[in-house]
Amino acid sequence: MKEPYTPATIEKDGWTLISAEDQHAAHRDTFQIPTREERESLSQGDGVKLLFDIETREGGRAIDRGVDRLWVIVKRRTGLDYLGVLDSDPGTAEGLNLHEGDAITFRPEHVAAIDRPSREYILKKYGSAFFAE
Repeated sequence: MKEPYTPATIEKDGWTLISAEDQHAAHRDTFQIPTREERESLSQGDGVKLLFDIETREGGRAIDRGVDRLWVIVKRRTGLDYLGVLDSDPGTAEGLNLHEGDAITFRPEHVAAIDRPSREYILKKYGSAFFAE
């Protein structure tokens, strides 16, 4: 049985994903995203830019919060969800449970941009196991 999509939360993980669709709807003239068809037909090895809402804490207190656009490489699709690998360095902060190489679950509405890194890049960085599933 497929597990339901459980998004990361600011409280638990120090980050959450923001809907690129919502951002596009609010700022149509300045925030463009790929078509729904493109975002629903991603393949293994595609690179996607996602919007990460990240909170920075010190001493248990939130001192900053902002959106970072980070790249994720798609590994596979399961139902409505995609599973990818974070291919950007989000930096470090107290309470931030997010690191380069982490598995990231997302949906088409989170995709702000699409690119295609070379197979050689993926193999060099993640090894042949990336494509072995």
